[in-house]
Amino acid sequence: MVLAPERKLFLGARLKRLRREIGLTQARMAQDLNVSPSYLNHLERNQRPLTAQILLRLAETYDIDIRTLSSGEGAPSRDLGEVLIDPIFRDLAIPRHEIAEVAENAPGVSDAIVRLYRAFSDRRRFSEGPAPVVGEASPLAVTPSDWVRDHIESQHNYFPELDEIGEALADALDPAGQDVASTATRRLVDRHGVQVRVAPTEILPEQLRRFDHHRRRLMLSERLGAAGRAFAVAYQLGLLEHGPDITAVMERAAAPDLPTSNLLRVSLANYLAAAIIMPYESFRRACEGFQYDLDLVSMRFGASFEQAAQRLTTLSRPAARGVPFFMLRIDAAGNISKRFGGGAFPFSRFGGGCPRWRIHAAFRAPGKILTQIVETPGGARYFTFARTVPRIAAAFAEDDSELAVGLGCELKYAGRLAYARGIDLAAPVVTEIGSACRVCERPACPQRAAEPVSRTLAVDDFSKSISSYPFEAA
Repeated sequence: MVLAPERKLFLGARLKRLRREIGLTQARMAQDLNVSPSYLNHLERNQRPLTAQILLRLAETYDIDIRTLSSGEGAPSRDLGEVLIDPIFRDLAIPRHEIAEVAENAPGVSDAIVRLYRAFSDRRRFSEGPAPVVGEASPLAVTPSDWVRDHIESQHNYFPELDEIGEALADALDPAGQDVASTATRRLVDRHGVQVRVAPTEILPEQLRRFDHHRRRLMLSERLGAAGRAFAVAYQLGLLEHGPDITAVMERAAAPDLPTSNLLRVSLANYLAAAIIMPYESFRRACEGFQYDLDLVSMRFGASFEQAAQRLTTLSRPAARGVPFFMLRIDAAGNISKRFGGGAFPFSRFGGGCPRWRIHAAFRAPGKILTQIVETPGGARYFTFARTVPRIAAAFAEDDSELAVGLGCELKYAGRLAYARGIDLAAPVVTEIGSACRVCERPACPQRAAEPVSRTLAVDDFSKSISSYPFEAA
């Protein structure tokens, strides 16, 4: 990474947050970096800029990615920005640099404001409905899925303890890495007395997997394909052999209630299952060797395209990073059911996605990889690709049986991807997108479905714009 000498980086809040995450005092970090405690104090209070030399020392001493410190506007700033463009705040005219300062220097306060706004938005949405019954859970609270998604995002979808466990277990099961699923099944029988059976739909009409603790039997639905069965076996083995380790990671997260804790536990067990089927270093090397061609990678590990795609978003080991991907999974109506690596891409928290992103076009070309280079309103460019994937059990779906998975990374990494072959990355064709119509201020967009809440709608009888919702300039 080359830093321009004239650029001054005031990253005190991030430096302080890093120090606290590592668990160091100012005196100890100052000693590690070979600076005085007073100088470190000045850095953390933004009274001195963070120099290139200090950044390099941080990277070498604590084995961190400099990008986590020197990257631009992140997800907290975007979330707070979405909140503060609501019309109820219009008279305040809060400038973007103030929003960024609050999100950067007081992330806890920023999260609290976003959470309060979410409850406020839900109150508006439920205001027409019946009053909640006394004693019932409030529909305005943060849902377990919201909380778990935010927590995983805060960890950059990377849990090093589970990756280490997964690698060790995969190596014990099959050092050659050729058939982890079969050896995992034998281990369930030999060590835990658990028989694995594939059950017909009549036995498991509404389930894909069921573990009978008393009979020591793992029942897998016939609806599951080979990759799904292998993942289910790894999931159960991980729980039986490393349940306490999963619990320890879960308890550190301090989920607010039992349903949220249970959902987080399942998410962590899924992470461990992926780490068993696709051990970190073997998976990373395969990705690099195949230039991130997910069809080849998934065949190497007996995984599905979606499983491999989700695993891509976890390659954040400090000494062995992969390309930093984000991933989104949607249905035909645009509902988001998975979102990982959100800090790298401006996903909207309070609105739908941008229809100009080709993930939505994937349903018109089932199974085909659609590539696209997109540019966000802030000028960041990303290389993206998307394709449809079958639901885990298509027989459950009455109508559409496919979902669409979209992945992407910053454009500077595109040269490492097989999907970018033949594309002129020096002078690319770029599609301008936004995070959602309600927060996007791109003018004259033919795909616009609503005016931005930060602008005044401008329609008259004398002309018609290519956009259904033209708006006044700032």
